[in-house]
Amino acid sequence: MTRKNSLHWQILLALLLGVGAGLIWPRGATLPGGLEPYSVFDFLGTLFLRALKMVIVPLLAGSIISGVAGVGAQRGLGRLFSKTFGWYVTTSLMAILVGLLLVNIIHPGVIDGVPVGERMGLGEAPPELAAKLEGRGVGDIVGIVQRMVPDNPVAAAAEGQMLPLIFFCVIFGLAITTLSEERRKNQLGFWESLFATMMKITGWVIATAPVGIFGLMAKTTATSGFEAFAPLALYGVTVLGALLIHSTIFLPLLVRIVGNLPPHRHARVMAPALLTAFSTRSSSATLPLTMDRIENGAGVSNRVTSFVLPLGATINMDGTALYECVAAMFIAQAYGVELGFMSQVLVVMTALLASIGAAGIPAAGLVMISVILQAVGLPLEGLALILAIDPILDMCRTAVNVWSDSCGAVVIARTEGESDVLT
Repeated sequence: MTRKNSLHWQILLALLLGVGAGLIWPRGATLPGGLEPYSVFDFLGTLFLRALKMVIVPLLAGSIISGVAGVGAQRGLGRLFSKTFGWYVTTSLMAILVGLLLVNIIHPGVIDGVPVGERMGLGEAPPELAAKLEGRGVGDIVGIVQRMVPDNPVAAAAEGQMLPLIFFCVIFGLAITTLSEERRKNQLGFWESLFATMMKITGWVIATAPVGIFGLMAKTTATSGFEAFAPLALYGVTVLGALLIHSTIFLPLLVRIVGNLPPHRHARVMAPALLTAFSTRSSSATLPLTMDRIENGAGVSNRVTSFVLPLGATINMDGTALYECVAAMFIAQAYGVELGFMSQVLVVMTALLASIGAAGIPAAGLVMISVILQAVGLPLEGLALILAIDPILDMCRTAVNVWSDSCGAVVIARTEGESDVLT
């Protein structure tokens, strides 16, 4: 078993050990010498959250700029790109809206009318948070659009203003594609190197996830006991339910209506790739198998396959976008903060843009959810609520990511006039 494949088992073990440690040493317990286990749990969990926060800005910049500039330089922005990008934006937006609808119906962050944050070990929401989010109306959409264009991109990055930073990175990447060959290569090389470096650092941070999750889970359990698990289970059900609705209803409907293709036949063709995506939690690692299944199993041409699927593994993250939206709403509910219409619009917009920048690696969504929390103004500590069951949800959302990529490939092939698809 490789290290990547065993990571989720390490995290599961850390979760169980954290629960056990929290029950054995509840808050206030001391060891010989006066050491408080709770302080150790808090130290480990906080350190992990800070490390996650550390990689956000450079990873986001390297990922988006190199991705946009690379696609533009290698493939051009022609008809096929327009169709592909349109599919990915549409399906990601649909996924986010499904998640938003379900989390507003179920309200997993509120049980019996009481926000679950306190019973899960979170403190009260900062007073300035409610004031910041209070009174937003439809007129604020002008302000949101204005804030997407930063007057100082460096200051936006330093202050954690993710929406303007993402917008600037997309514009920067597009601008690189218009440069002369030599300058374009230099710029692209720099940003690809930055992205590769940040992927390495992110990998190191994610490798410490078992230790961080142990600390966070032990801290939560030491504070709340088993009371923390009911809302966590309800949150998990909400995410899984939304993923199920999107992947078994909306995506097959698009395949049937837009592509005039049989979704059940496509699902049989894609089964090996979906199982691989589920087990590896990486759309990038699954890409070779996905391409084989689409080209040799579904009968899509190499021209479409070699363009649509690699681009999808980079920017199309239906499952991740859905999860990020539900997670942000759950954390807000847990803090007792009611996000109004415009705040939810901001969640949707940021989830869509952040999913484009989410690298196709295990647990990349953990980094990107931080982007949404910062954009909305929610405390990053709220991540502690969702880390415990993230490995399981990550498996499911990665499979949905790959499923959406494959559906896009067969539909786009049909719109390009290919008649042998799924015959």
